[in-house]
Amino acid sequence: MWARVEPHLPDRSPQRGGRWADHREVIEAIAWKYRTGSPWRDLPDELGSWKGAYSRFRRWTLDGTWQNVLTAVQADADAAGELDWLVTAVDSTVVRAHQHAAGLRPGKDHVGENPPTTASAGPAAA
Repeated sequence: MWARVEPHLPDRSPQRGGRWADHREVIEAIAWKYRTGSPWRDLPDELGSWKGAYSRFRRWTLDGTWQNVLTAVQADADAAGELDWLVTAVDSTVVRAHQHAAGLRPGKDHVGENPPTTASAGPAAA
């Protein structure tokens, strides 16, 4: 997989501020962060600086590097016949709604709900 991703990443040649750390190490740190759901600052020391990983992740997000990598890797896999677009599915096990996405409004009567009690009805109930 690394052989597919590496050619689409930015050049590591020295620039102002010095040479970038190895892309592979940084991608491992970013993958660890999202695999575990941990905050950036909890990145283990063996994966390098959390600040360096976060900075590279943010820079690549803003400049479109991640989108370019995804597009190129998908195109390569599709050309090699490794993708079957008909079996790709996204459902609630993949994409979760935010807890506030239910659409209920406070103080409104909803089908199947008990009416608000006087304690929760607000100033109009007093």
